[in-house]
Amino acid sequence: MILVIVFGVALLVAVLLSGLAARSVLSTSLLFLAGGALVGDGGLGLIHVAPESDIVRVTADLALFAVLFTDGMHVRFADLRERWKSPARALGLGMPLAFLGIALLTHWLVGFDWTTSFLVGAVLSPTDPVFASAIVGRRQVPARLRQLLNVESGINDGLALPFVLIFLAAAAPSGHGEHASLGSIALELFLGLAFGIVAPLLVNGLLRFRLLGAEPKLQPLGPLAIGVILYSVCHLTHANAYLAAFSAGSVLAAVSPEAKQAFEPLGDSLSELAKFAALLIFGALLTGELFGELSFGGYVVAVLAIVLIRPASLLLSLVGTSFDRREKLTAAWFGPKGFASVVYGLLVLQAGIPRGEEAFTLIAVTIAFSIVAHSSSDVPIARLFDVEELAGIPDDERGPRWPFGKGERKPPKRVEGPRT
Repeated sequence: MILVIVFGVALLVAVLLSGLAARSVLSTSLLFLAGGALVGDGGLGLIHVAPESDIVRVTADLALFAVLFTDGMHVRFADLRERWKSPARALGLGMPLAFLGIALLTHWLVGFDWTTSFLVGAVLSPTDPVFASAIVGRRQVPARLRQLLNVESGINDGLALPFVLIFLAAAAPSGHGEHASLGSIALELFLGLAFGIVAPLLVNGLLRFRLLGAEPKLQPLGPLAIGVILYSVCHLTHANAYLAAFSAGSVLAAVSPEAKQAFEPLGDSLSELAKFAALLIFGALLTGELFGELSFGGYVVAVLAIVLIRPASLLLSLVGTSFDRREKLTAAWFGPKGFASVVYGLLVLQAGIPRGEEAFTLIAVTIAFSIVAHSSSDVPIARLFDVEELAGIPDDERGPRWPFGKGERKPPKRVEGPRT
C-alpha cells in the first residue's frame, strides 16, 4: 500500500508541475525516476524493490507493450510507403553499428568476454519508444523525422530480442538453450506479427455484422480489449509481445480510424500511467550501492553509448538521405534506452550467467543516464524546428484545423502540452 501512496503523490506532483515542465528542461519522467530513487532503499527506504522481483519485470513489460500499442496507431501506411528507406536504414545499418560499437567498448573497457559483451550490446542497441515519444509527439518536429524515430523505436525492440536470447544461450546453454534455437526465435517473431495483424482485422470484421456494434461511450474499450487479449495470448504462446503490440496498433489505425480516434485519449492516459509506474519502480532500484558497483570503465561505456555510439551509427546510416543537418543531428541524438533494455537486462540478471550482475549494473546505469539526458532535452530540441516553415511537409501534418469557415484555417497558437 505504501507503494500505491507513493505513486499517487508522485502523480499529483507531476500533474501540478506539468505546466512548468512544458516550458523548461524539467520532465515528468525524470520526476518519477527521482521520486523512485528517493523512496527506495537508496533514499528514505519506504519501498523495497529487488531487481529480480516480478513487479519490476511486469511493470516494465506492461509499460513497453502499452506504449508500443498506442505508438503503432500513429504510423500512417501511406506515408510509410513513400518514406520507408530511412527507417530501413536506421534498423538495417544504424542498429547493427550501435550493437557492435557498444559490444567492442564493453569488451575493451570493462573486460567482459566476447559473448557477454555482445549480449550487453544487444540489450542496449535498441532505442525505446517510451522516451522517444517525448520528441515524436511534438508537432514542432518535422513529420518525416517523427516517423523515422517512431518506426525505428517501435520495431527495433522486437528485432533485438532474438539476439539477446542467442547470446544468453551462448553464455548459459543449459539455462536458456530451449528458448534460443533459431526455429523457436523465428516462430516467436512470426506469431507476434501474425497475432498483431489478425486480432484487429478479426475484431473489425465482427463489427461489420448488423447485430454487432459498440455504443459511443464504450467505443474506447474495444481497442483496449484487443490490447489486453493480445498481451495475454502472446505471453501464453511465447509470441513476441512487442512486435504484436506495434503491429496491432498500426493495423487497427489503418482499418478502423474511428476506433483509433475513440481510443486515443484513453490509450495515451493508460500508457502514461504504465510508464510512470515503471519509472517509479525502476528509480527505486537506483541505489548508491548499484552505482558504486560499476567500474570506471563501465561509466565510460555508459556515457559513450549515449553521446558517441548511437549518434555516430545513425549519422552513418543517414548519409545520402534528404534529411537536413538539424534533422540528422536530432535523430542521431534521440536514441534513448528504456524499458525494452530494462526487460532484457532482467533476463540477463535472472539467467545466472558469469558476471551477469555486473552486466545488469552496466545496463541499469546506462538506462538511468539516458533517461536523464533525453527526457530533459526534448523541449530545447523541438524548439529548433518550426514545422510551418518547412517545405514539403503535408499541410495536414502541420497542426490541427478549426472549422471557422469552409476552406478557412486559423493558425494554431504555439502552446506546448505537458512533457513526459
